[in-house]
Amino acid sequence: MRMSDDKLNPPYNDLIGDILKEYTKKGGMDNLAGQGKPLPQEYFSGDTFQHFQRIAKDAGYKPHWLKLQHDIRDEVIAIAAIHATDTAKVLESRIEKLNEKVFEYNKSCPAPMQKGSVSVSNIEAAIDWWK
Repeated sequence: MRMSDDKLNPPYNDLIGDILKEYTKKGGMDNLAGQGKPLPQEYFSGDTFQHFQRIAKDAGYKPHWLKLQHDIRDEVIAIAAIHATDTAKVLESRIEKLNEKVFEYNKSCPAPMQKGSVSVSNIEAAIDWWK
């Protein structure tokens, strides 16, 4: 039996490692501030994940899902603004494209932050969801 076929012990999922690999592929690790300098001692005490988050934030890193969240928020606001003036067909087309982004966002963000799809009937409520 191959290890990947073992249903009791699924393959290990290294979420942080995957995020770092993707960020490195996109050139995000090039020319970082403080590159080559030793880390402060405070980074080696306490919770490693919190320190990673602080270092990533200090370096200006934003996860893909957070960028998507901002794109979706801006699009929801734009759709709501044209809701009264645009034709239903154009509006539905924009909402369909928006929901593709929502689906991608839900696949990549933490589960408690997932949100439902947007429709013409809930566009006003969606503005609050995506703030």
